[in-house]
Amino acid sequence: MATYAYQCADCGPFEVRRPIGTAEPRAECAGCGAPAPRVFTPPLLARTPPAKARALRAQEASAHEPRVVDGVPPAERRPAPPPDPRWAGLPRP
Repeated sequence: MATYAYQCADCGPFEVRRPIGTAEPRAECAGCGAPAPRVFTPPLLARTPPAKARALRAQEASAHEPRVVDGVPPAERRPAPPPDPRWAGLPRP
């Protein structure tokens, strides 16, 4: 079911729930019974998870304005392995 918005000239805005694709261009106002035109509203994009919204904004920005970098980002340093006496017997290159 989808929610469709209508605007009555006398009573103001109201919503009607109908199956998707069955919205009429006019609906009868529940308050006064007058026909009211449909009001088109934007989709609910605010419910996008914050992490996904950040990724979408970054993707959109990089399509037209790639980020310029000055150098190679620093590599992550791996922790040194603990010393093992058995390594001393391994051949060295």
